[in-house]
Parts: sequence; structure tokens; C-alpha cells
Amino acid sequence: MKRAGLLGSAALALAVMSAPAQAQFKSALDTSEQTARETAASQQRIDQLDDQTAALLNDYRANLKQLEAARRYNASLERNVEAQTREIERLTVDIENVEGLQRAMQPLMEDMVETFGQLVNADAPFLVEERAARAARLQGLMSDTSQSAAQKYRLIVEAYQIENEYGRTIGFYEGTIGDGESELTGEFLRVGRIALIFKTPDDSVLRIWDKDARDFVDLNRSYLQDVKFGLRMAKEQTAPDIFFVPVKPPAAAAQ
Repeated sequence: MKRAGLLGSAALALAVMSAPAQAQFKSALDTSEQTARETAASQQRIDQLDDQTAALLNDYRANLKQLEAARRYNASLERNVEAQTREIERLTVDIENVEGLQRAMQPLMEDMVETFGQLVNADAPFLVEERAARAARLQGLMSDTSQSAAQKYRLIVEAYQIENEYGRTIGFYEGTIGDGESELTGEFLRVGRIALIFKTPDDSVLRIWDKDARDFVDLNRSYLQDVKFGLRMAKEQTAPDIFFVPVKPPAAAAQ
């Protein structure tokens, strides 16, 4: 209604004006309307650009956060790489040291194996076959290329540990003594490494290993009850307790 009134007013004004004046007024009116339309279009473009600018700003801020996260992640990776590089260098040094240690360990292990065989041969003859087989396995172990130096050393130490246990425990086993022509079957009582005693089932034979004679010699029968008690202890048939076995004094003390 308002626009119609303005147009009516303009038409009335044009009617009372002269022809040149009417033409100028109409031109001014058209220019005003065109300016209004261009202003509205410009404002619309400004609004669009403002929205685009806000979207770009949000994207920029998001990209900045991603960039910062990427930088921190890369810094963390660089620290990990540096740590792994140092670990590689340390392992390289360790490998070189191990190679040198292996070269030094080889003669030591050979000496240990040789000494082990000498120990078994010089010791009292208990569990002869078992211990001789263990010594033979160690001899074969040194030429076994499938076993690493660490594995060889572990097996050698285990063999020594078993021998060490013999020295602080008591044990029993069944076996025979004799020279091959006449053999006696019975039980052996091992008391650490200080005594190895043989007894027949009927108690008629009681002997003890004599290191100097390198043979079994008769044992005074006064020790028979102690030997029987020791066998029951070794078999875990009775609680541990004290029993007596003969022990030779050291040579210096005997003199």
C-alpha cells in the first residue's frame, strides 16, 4: 500500500511536471531502485563471505590443533627412535662382549669337563654307571655344534651341582661288589662323601670303601645297627637322626 502510494504520488508529480522534468525524475527513481537492489545483493554477498570466513577460520583452528598433535607425535617418535638407537648400540657392545666371553669360556668349559671326569674316577665308586654316563655326555657336549656356549655351560654347571649334592646328602641304591668271579648283591649306603658302606640282605657281609686300598674292606659289625638305621633314613622310612659311621682322620692328624 505504501509503495502504491509512492508510485501514485510519483505519477501525480509527473503529471504536473513538464516533460523534461518528468524524464529526469523517472531516471532518478529508476537509479534509486537499482541502487537499492544492488545494495541488497551486496549485503547478501557480504553475508555469504562472512559465513565462508567463519567456516575457514574454524577449519584453520582445527588444522592448527591437528598440526600441534602431529608435531607432538613426531617428537615422541623421535625420542623412541633415539632410545632404540641407544639400545641397538648397547646390544652391539654386549654382542661383542659375548663373543669375547665365548672365546674365553671355551677353554674354561673344556677344563671343567676334564676335571669332572677326573673327579668321578677318583671318587668313591657310588652310582658308577650313572655318573660315568654323565661325564661321557659332557665330553660329547663339547663337540656338539647344535648347542650354544650358554647351553653347554648350563649343562656343565648342572652336572657339578648334582655332584655337590652328593656331598651333603645320604642315599642308598642296590648293586653288587666283587671281582667278576664272585659277586655279592646287596644295598649301598652313601653318607655324603665320607662313607660308602655295603651290606648284604642277610647282614652276613658288611663292608666299607677304603680310599687308600681302593676297595671294599670288612667293617666292624658294631656299626651294623647304625648302617641299618642309616638305610632306613635314606629310604625315608624313619625321621632323620644321628647315627655313627667310621671316618679316617686326615693324614696330618694321624701322624
